[in-house]
Amino acid sequence: MIKGLLSVLVVLVAVTSVLGKPEKTTTSNKPEQKKEKRVPQTLSRGWGDQLIWAQTYEEALFWSRSKNKPLMVIFHLEDCPHSQALKKAFAEDKEIQQLADEDFILLNLVYETTDKHLSPDGQYVPRIIFVDPSMTVRADITGRYANRMYAYEPSDIKLLLSNMQRAKKFLKTEL
Repeated sequence: MIKGLLSVLVVLVAVTSVLGKPEKTTTSNKPEQKKEKRVPQTLSRGWGDQLIWAQTYEEALFWSRSKNKPLMVIFHLEDCPHSQALKKAFAEDKEIQQLADEDFILLNLVYETTDKHLSPDGQYVPRIIFVDPSMTVRADITGRYANRMYAYEPSDIKLLLSNMQRAKKFLKTEL
């Protein structure tokens, strides 16, 4: 019985090694360029798969403080049409993606945190709040609405880019 199982195991190992990854053959004469790519993360939830996202608010605060970068917290819901529209605009804007990648710690949440400072004017989605490395919520960086101060729409993408640059500039002058 054991000999039979062992022989089946050996055959399976041999078959899987033969059927492994095929070798690449190139038809063009150009030298193959290797471009370093980051592995997409599920933590992005579609906001930018090539960006590095923190998993929790506490982890994001730690990264912000240790790397001396501002934190951008995005509150959204997967089934909210406003969140989906902003997500699409955010992910497609190359300037925002580059600035987020180079100068921010990123966190997107589909649930509320216990920190009341992250919902100064209510719990609505989508909303984007900036926190500086000293763990101060940047209440002065707002969107264009008086009743939902931290809300953004796809048409506000340039305002969001401007606010990201403000969060970065204040970081350098305040600390």
